[in-house]
Amino acid sequence: MKTAYQVLEVPAGADDSQIRQAYLQKVRDNPPDVDQEKFQAIQAAYEAIKDYKCRISYELFHEQSVAFDALLERALSTEQPRQIDHEQFIDLLRMGCDEIKLQNISIKADKT
Repeated sequence: MKTAYQVLEVPAGADDSQIRQAYLQKVRDNPPDVDQEKFQAIQAAYEAIKDYKCRISYELFHEQSVAFDALLERALSTEQPRQIDHEQFIDLLRMGCDEIKLQNISIKADKT
């Protein structure tokens, strides 16, 4: 059975725009009045991986061999790296590993 990525012919690391472009091209090439079954497969594949949250869910529940730790890390990572100023960088260099972890926890708590 083909994966959603194979149906849309996109790499597993494709972003939203690449997936949307592939979907639109597939729909143009396979309209529903020509082959309803293939059109439905394309539609289902797009719905499964159309955005970041859908791709994480798809990979977690539909892929046969999931690297769970890597998937969890990807799901929890933020899109934008956190910006720190010069003084914060110097402070981080002076801290030990445990202090950095505590600092990250307090920063995350401040954001919520």
